[in-house]
Amino acid sequence: MRPQCAFCIIPTLRGPQRSRTPESLEREVAALCAGGVREVSLVAQDLTDYGHDLPGRPRLGPLVRRLARVPGLRWLRLHYAYPTEVDDDLLAAIAEEPTICKYLDVPLQHVDDAVLKAMRRGHGGAAARALVARLRRAIPGLTLRTTLLVGHPGETEDAFRRLCDFVREAELDHLGVFAFSRELGTAAATLPGRVPARTAEQRRRALMRLQRPIARARRQALLGRDLDVLVEGPSEESDLLLRGRHAGQAPEIDGCVYLALPPDLASAPRPATSLRRR
Repeated sequence: MRPQCAFCIIPTLRGPQRSRTPESLEREVAALCAGGVREVSLVAQDLTDYGHDLPGRPRLGPLVRRLARVPGLRWLRLHYAYPTEVDDDLLAAIAEEPTICKYLDVPLQHVDDAVLKAMRRGHGGAAARALVARLRRAIPGLTLRTTLLVGHPGETEDAFRRLCDFVREAELDHLGVFAFSRELGTAAATLPGRVPARTAEQRRRALMRLQRPIARARRQALLGRDLDVLVEGPSEESDLLLRGRHAGQAPEIDGCVYLALPPDLASAPRPATSLRRR
């Protein structure tokens, strides 16, 4: 297992990751699909660490291929992949299995070498840039999401400028940015070179301003394309719209798609009770 990141308190609170067997996961996905579920998200603090604690050390790539072939499943989505552990088997599975969403959430956190070292991430900025290029080569049409952390102890103005340059270059589909929060019990809580909270928040907002036109351009590039949409129910915006998501939109974090109701349904009487699914 990798060393714990300097800023993260989650492993301390939750304990070490434990892997479920491929058989138990397949049974659960099959039961969900039998009950009408069409999309399953695999979520772990580090999916790519899957299997380290199981006999035979099964890997994530073969696991997702197995789950992708469960009858009735339409979409399998992956959150979160550690940057240094994304192997060729996993990329091939995502690229080749039609049920696996061409979507990957890889939390990069930063690209400045000194900041990454202080964070104990185990890689440098060049590796982060190379990974983005590798992902896009391996998976045509990939939707890429990442998170970045600003204001970590030791983040200088030059380090932040390098992060801004990366956001411009990478043209990410979805980006979340967090300001550093000093958590007692983490290694980062005792590091020198603290960044004032106000400065960290200013940097967070600056990165999001940079990302907005990039994300808009990525969405506009979809114009004219036919996309499968998972319809989740009536829209809260209008009775004449349905709400759903395409494969590049994870539930609750990446926005949604609105679809006009067909004329025959739009004119049909509405039942007294709400149709919205919770």
